[in-house]
Amino acid sequence: MSNARPEVFTPRTPRVVAARRLQRRRGRDDAGRFLVEGPQAVREALASGTVVEIFVAEDAVQRHEALLADRFCVVTAAAIAALAETVQPQGIVAVCTQFDVPLGAALSTVHDLVAVFADIRDPGNAGTVLRTADAAGAGLVVFAGETVDPYNGKAVRASAGSLFHVDLVRTGDTADALARIKAAGLTVLAADAHGDSDLDDLADSGVLKNRTAWLFGSEAHGLPSGVAALADARVKVPIHGRAESLNLAAAAAVCLYTSAREQRRSC
Repeated sequence: MSNARPEVFTPRTPRVVAARRLQRRRGRDDAGRFLVEGPQAVREALASGTVVEIFVAEDAVQRHEALLADRFCVVTAAAIAALAETVQPQGIVAVCTQFDVPLGAALSTVHDLVAVFADIRDPGNAGTVLRTADAAGAGLVVFAGETVDPYNGKAVRASAGSLFHVDLVRTGDTADALARIKAAGLTVLAADAHGDSDLDDLADSGVLKNRTAWLFGSEAHGLPSGVAALADARVKVPIHGRAESLNLAAAAAVCLYTSAREQRRSC
């Protein structure tokens, strides 16, 4: 790296001010960009080719040197604190281009396992379930209806880099999305604590060997009844102990991994 001291940006520097606007959904949508915070997430963003520029704190340049390229900007501690949304910033924030694609384009690739989020409002839940879907091998994640923006800072952080590993779709029309997913040859299963199909029974019957799209609703309210009715089956995770239910992330992990296991067995 050059020994010449670069210009140090402050919270008032226009490029920092422009990046801060990306903390709001309107700013993200207007610019087609979003913020990624922390070295692990920035590393994944760089690997995906979506990084536009990187802001790094003065005292973090050496620590994050392996991640920095010609496009990085050195900023003051106050500027990195303004850009970051965590209590203890890790000294590096990247601006990335949004990369979601239309559903039709995503379905042109054959996906055996898909996750569809319908009206999940909590960004932490959405990011966590996206991370779980990636870990289970889902290649496509659809944010449908009134689901939180996948580029929300908390959702990005909760995904722990998995946001950059999947084909990502945003659509306001859940019913149309499910119809098109079915037309592409996938079985749509709704995760529903009150469903009339049992996950273990479906696994035993061989249904889960099929190409499958799992439909998840919000933790607080579950799936809207009209949306759940569009699925091929409403599936409950069996509760063998005395717990009343599972939270969204746990239920999604059980459903997705059960499908992944059955699909591998059929190979």
